[in-house]
Amino acid sequence: MIKRSTRAFWREGRRLRDYSVADFVHGYVYARWPYHYIGFATGARRPHWLLRPLAALLTALFVSGKDKATESEADRKQGFADRYHGKVVPTSAAEELVTLEEAIELRGLEQIVPYKTAFDIVMQDPDHIVALECPCRAVREEHCEPLDVCLIIGEPFAGFVVDHHPKKARSISSEEAIEILRAERDRGHVHHAFFKDAMLSRFYAICNCCSCCCGAMQAHRSGTPMLESSGYVSSVEVERCVGCGACAAICPFDAMSVIDGALVVDREGCMGCGVCVAKCPEGALSLDRDPSKSEPLRIRDLVEAHER
Repeated sequence: MIKRSTRAFWREGRRLRDYSVADFVHGYVYARWPYHYIGFATGARRPHWLLRPLAALLTALFVSGKDKATESEADRKQGFADRYHGKVVPTSAAEELVTLEEAIELRGLEQIVPYKTAFDIVMQDPDHIVALECPCRAVREEHCEPLDVCLIIGEPFAGFVVDHHPKKARSISSEEAIEILRAERDRGHVHHAFFKDAMLSRFYAICNCCSCCCGAMQAHRSGTPMLESSGYVSSVEVERCVGCGACAAICPFDAMSVIDGALVVDREGCMGCGVCVAKCPEGALSLDRDPSKSEPLRIRDLVEAHER
């Protein structure tokens, strides 16, 4: 029997003009079997030889199916990123996303999420939050702990995940979500608000990503621009910095270094995650708005502007 959560996912998709049956199938496969999907995509798992033709077909349909013949590898990578991407959010902004109490609908956020598709924030029942075992970590033989750090937010996504993964997902409160966010920040991990075309072309999760396991960070390092800056950049107060290198050691994007006792920030490489700010023992670091980068995702500011 088809689960109620699957029917809810289908109904929500049918409300969208550009959401096809193929999109729904893609979204269903992605959310129903995320460990296989991510495992195959990252190369951490190989399908059984009997399933390899099916895996190849799904890859053709879901990874590059919407792309026409492209002229370069860069075009192909950009086409993938346009449909599946994460926005870096500092902890304070991530906490705003898990403490909303009312449904919101914000569309056309290309200035914040600058990709061709999947840039809406439509949150139904935003207090429905599920902690899911991270597929990127779980598919690797050696992985970071803990596992249950992927936060699925709002319906129909939260209901679908907890319904189909009862042993790997659990419903949590906003307070528990905040505890997970802060603990992951303290471990040096990055909050990404994820958007995907097959997931109704909108925001559906906050992933707390480590640079060693995360498939998105791996792809980003390999030239697929699927991660977008928070809109901030780390700034150092020279008078307070002692050049200890604690920030450089923990920076998940390798955007910091200490040269001749002085901290140097690679402003282009810095994604503005704020991990360094939390770890600086001298309080010498802060996040400053960088106008050359996309607008920050501050959900409460967006809601207030929408209501005016």
